[in-house]
Amino acid sequence: MVMKLVLLLIICLLCLCLCLTAEASTPLEYLVKPNCQSQCGNVVIPFPFGIGESCYLNEWYSVNCSNTSGAAKPFLNPTKLNLELLNVSLEYQTVTVYSPIASYDQQKGSSELQTSINLDQSPFLFSTLDNIFVVLGCGHAKLMEHEKIWAGCTSINCSDSFPDQGCYGINCCQTTIPTIDSYYLSTYSVKFTLDDEGNNHSTSTHAFLVDRDWFSRNFTELEDVSVKYAALSLLWMIKEGDNADSSCNGSNYYSLSIGSYVRSSCGCPPRYEGNPYLHDGCDHVVKECANCLKTCDYRYIIDNQSYHIEYYCITKDRLSRPLILGFSIGGGSLLLLLGSFGLYKVVKKKKEIRLKKRFFKRNGGLLLEQQISSDKVAVEKTKIFTSKELEKATDNFNLDRILGQGGQGTVYKGMLTDGRIVAVKKSKIVDESQIEHFINEIVILSQISHRNVVGLLGCCLETEVPLLVYEFISNGTLFQHIHNQDSDFPLSWKMRLQIAIEVAGALAYLHSACSIPIYHRDIKSTNILLDDKHRAKVSDFGTSRSISIEQTHLTTLVHGTFGYLDPEYFQSSQFTEKSDVYSFGVVLVELLTGQKPICSTRSQEEKSLATHFILSLQESRLFDILDAGVVKEGEKEEIMALAYLAYQCLNLSGRKRPTMKEITMELEHIRMSLPPLKVEQNFEENACIEMEIIGPLDSTSSFRRSCLNYPKASSSDEQPLLFNAL
Repeated sequence: MVMKLVLLLIICLLCLCLCLTAEASTPLEYLVKPNCQSQCGNVVIPFPFGIGESCYLNEWYSVNCSNTSGAAKPFLNPTKLNLELLNVSLEYQTVTVYSPIASYDQQKGSSELQTSINLDQSPFLFSTLDNIFVVLGCGHAKLMEHEKIWAGCTSINCSDSFPDQGCYGINCCQTTIPTIDSYYLSTYSVKFTLDDEGNNHSTSTHAFLVDRDWFSRNFTELEDVSVKYAALSLLWMIKEGDNADSSCNGSNYYSLSIGSYVRSSCGCPPRYEGNPYLHDGCDHVVKECANCLKTCDYRYIIDNQSYHIEYYCITKDRLSRPLILGFSIGGGSLLLLLGSFGLYKVVKKKKEIRLKKRFFKRNGGLLLEQQISSDKVAVEKTKIFTSKELEKATDNFNLDRILGQGGQGTVYKGMLTDGRIVAVKKSKIVDESQIEHFINEIVILSQISHRNVVGLLGCCLETEVPLLVYEFISNGTLFQHIHNQDSDFPLSWKMRLQIAIEVAGALAYLHSACSIPIYHRDIKSTNILLDDKHRAKVSDFGTSRSISIEQTHLTTLVHGTFGYLDPEYFQSSQFTEKSDVYSFGVVLVELLTGQKPICSTRSQEEKSLATHFILSLQESRLFDILDAGVVKEGEKEEIMALAYLAYQCLNLSGRKRPTMKEITMELEHIRMSLPPLKVEQNFEENACIEMEIIGPLDSTSSFRRSCLNYPKASSSDEQPLLFNAL
């Protein structure tokens, strides 16, 4: 944050330096009369020129902004001259206009003498300083004023090609106009002379007066014979009849006699710039003087037959003022930034506190505090974490800390300040209508104390979505160990059986040993974690529900995972403890076969592992689908007993499935290689299984009924929970 502040300060100081060193320019609105148009197209039209009534000094300075050609173009004095205007200079009192090019066709016998545009009685004169005389084509031409020849030019070795290398005498020549007697022409004419050698390679010759700068930039444009105009520089002046002195509006007034003309002009006082022809038009200090602490002086610099004024400070401390100003503004800006930053932090902190309180209340924090305050055990076991604690624990929920992502949220690995490694689950959504129920479950789950259930350590409710903190289990999921077996640590038969016993015991504890039964609702191998001793831990109670005794849970939205989903629950939306039993049966089949619950490579009917398993039992090919390690290490009687226990768990009718307590007891008997338990008959002789038929993703899953004939027990009153077929 400090680096950002320093960077911002540097940027401010750079901007300040740029502002202090940038060239001053007079705003356009200060160059024209009030409420007058300041430019036409990209040409600025300063007073005494103007667009519209009352915006110009007199009719000679009127400008018409025309849009007939699709782009705005200004035309000078449309009633008498009507010349396209290219530029207006107040400093040099010049305008640049497009003027017609004189052409002479030697073969057609055109007139040898052609006159220029008529500037009679106007305040405009042809400038001899800014213009040059050019001849294009074959022959000779003279620039004349009345009978006096001012300049001449001859092009030699004529050809039809355009002189691409420039105008140096071959098919094109140029010459300057002497300024010994005068630097203007009131009028001029062009006189063409035939080529003495009669070399008529070119059909016509062109001669014209042209602005020297424009000609050097646009020489190649003249190759097009259809071009009939070239830029011409004209001098302009305030004539005596225009009350020139009063036109200066208090600015400096200059008057110069030029032959029969008196050229009057206005100028801004030293150190100021702007438009001297407007009232208070010279109120902008020139940039060179703006930084002077004392006097600003000036001198005239003559360059290429023109002159300009150069300003300079007469003291050596010319940089003191900008430096002092820069440091003052910089220091003030720094204080302003620091003050603004401090205020921003205070406002942001208060906003965060208000937001956290709102989230805490919305997520049921007040209800949770109320419930645990009356229970000492709940107070000890249910910790309410702050968002800062969990942000620090997870390195601000760094993506590198993600342990897994699912439909309910994302799980991050974290370390608390006391050194404990935890798993922090960040939910995706929160259902405000279920907040009270959610808080009740937090209290219940935090009090669960079973070695095979992942412990809920606490929660954080002052974030947008609730955060749940669980103990961290380091050895991955059962799914990973089954389907991505490490050759160094494969799951042995005894380990598989032990995991099944531990998961069954945990579910039996949740279903019957808790004060209120808890249904998991999403039992699957990815929700069974293994610690470093391969001890099973049931996790992810994101969809679990606590149910009052003798009640079932009816929901409008089916929760669970395809391949593990109870068909009875899928059809009725009524979840019971036997729905967890069905899902556990699929996990048993996974342990036996090492296959995934859904497999796209099997036939349409057997994509579901449960269906594939049942059909294999029916067709007496169970051992064909078992995991090689299971067949190698397990006793045949134990394998068959576990297979038929899984078969019972997958029964179509939930009430005919064994309870998790009965399953746990039977698994213990299988591990000790004892004969099957004989319990009160709970199953029909012909037990039927509904097989889930997995269709395409865009179709609805269907179910098919399958029945097995069990051998009868030795007693008519008793029937084993499991039958030893072999």
